[in-house]
Amino acid sequence: MASITLTVNGATRTVNTDPSTPLLYVLRNELQLNGPRFGCGLGQCGACTVVINGAAVRSCSYEVSAAQGKKITTLEGLGSVQHPHALQKAFIEEQAAQCGFCMNGIIMHAKVLLDKNPKPSVADIKQFLSNVLCRCGSHIHVIRAIRRAATEKV
Repeated sequence: MASITLTVNGATRTVNTDPSTPLLYVLRNELQLNGPRFGCGLGQCGACTVVINGAAVRSCSYEVSAAQGKKITTLEGLGSVQHPHALQKAFIEEQAAQCGFCMNGIIMHAKVLLDKNPKPSVADIKQFLSNVLCRCGSHIHVIRAIRRAATEKV
């Protein structure tokens, strides 16, 4: 066990855990942040995605010790019920989620995309989300939501 200090959603948090513990487990079990989901556990599906220093990272296969000194953002850190992030608002307005299990990964990847490319094309969006697994069939709504968020970003 080790004392590990993380910066999550702008707050400094310290946990006592095995340094090799997946970041996902610490976020969900120690910090009660349930946006990132356990999907495959292999870093392949994207449900566990968080943003670390501006990059989309699969937290199920990322050791918590590697996250020290880095800025971690989870779905909860994007906005609040009272003041949702443009992406969160757009996903609600476009009714982009069906089961919602993959939405964490899609929204967090979309956040990184919009930060890098504020006016993405449909092709850009499809390419950027190509490695996030979703079986809902809400892809058209997802694309519309991301395009809407891109137009509403300040």
